[in-house]
Amino acid sequence: MGNVNLPTPVALAGGAICVLGGYLLGAVLAPDTATRTTAEVASYDPATSRLCLRGSGIDGQEGAVVDGRLCGTWRRTQGTGDTPQKGDEFRFVSVAAGGADASGPDGEAPATVIYGDVVR
Repeated sequence: MGNVNLPTPVALAGGAICVLGGYLLGAVLAPDTATRTTAEVASYDPATSRLCLRGSGIDGQEGAVVDGRLCGTWRRTQGTGDTPQKGDEFRFVSVAAGGADASGPDGEAPATVIYGDVVR
């Protein structure tokens, strides 16, 4: 077996094409990322961590919007930020747990989890 020596510019060009091709392939085939948006806190129950948001920011988010409100269980990193109060601006991303045909206890819709915090 013999050695093959490529000129440096050819080797660099080949490496750049591989990197660019990998980036483009990843950009096309990668799953969509969740979009963080901002909405107004409609209500929050600290006993159950149930958070309801309203406003144009809830449009297109995962989860069921009922009566113009997106409600779900609030999750965040412990010890960060403030507890939401009615009327606060809230930056979040929502995730609907379970499929479209899944239902919770008593025939409820799939669970929605809201990750985020109060914007100051």
